[in-house]
Amino acid sequence: MGLNVIVMGPPGAGKGTQAVRLASERGLPKISTGDILREAIRETSAVALGAKARMERGELVDDAAMIAIVAERLAKPDAGNGFVLDGFPRTVAQAQALDELIEQRGSGPLIVLDVAVPEHELVRRLASRRICSVCGANADPSSSATVCQKCGGQLAQRTDDDQGVVLERLRVYQRSTRPVLEYYRGRSAFRVVNGAQSPDQVAADLNAMVDDAAAARR
Repeated sequence: MGLNVIVMGPPGAGKGTQAVRLASERGLPKISTGDILREAIRETSAVALGAKARMERGELVDDAAMIAIVAERLAKPDAGNGFVLDGFPRTVAQAQALDELIEQRGSGPLIVLDVAVPEHELVRRLASRRICSVCGANADPSSSATVCQKCGGQLAQRTDDDQGVVLERLRVYQRSTRPVLEYYRGRSAFRVVNGAQSPDQVAADLNAMVDDAAAARR
């Protein structure tokens, strides 16, 4: 049976980093809508550039576009045995569409992990976050390096990480994405992890929760 996992959490919670670790440890593809969008933006398509403008204002890309992107990605062979999703779903409509996709796939239950972090800590993290100007990778927050460890590109603050945009992104999250957590909260495979711990402890807790949730669905 496949293992289908969503890693959720507000901007700055570290869900992207944890999704990468979890996917690597479980031998699954880590699927990030942010990565897919950045790749399209580099190709300068009109739709992608419109999405970029919305993201830089702290807004969300529309449901129809995101659902289509994810459906296409989940149809690829490497996701046949499961996946780790980061950045999707962000609305109830997207969550409902994902449920339909999972049912069509017949590849196992959907495990939902919520990385919870207090707002004051999120603001602090986001204000100091840097990203590679070439490949889009997030820099290690504990490092003082000025170039990307992956490709050697220059590191810079994300255009959507200044304080005003950060606060707007958190408001958008509360307004649009928190209802998704309520949509999933009553399910037996829904788990919440304390994201204010060390990254290693968060990773250990997430792995334990995946095993526990998977066992509960058998």
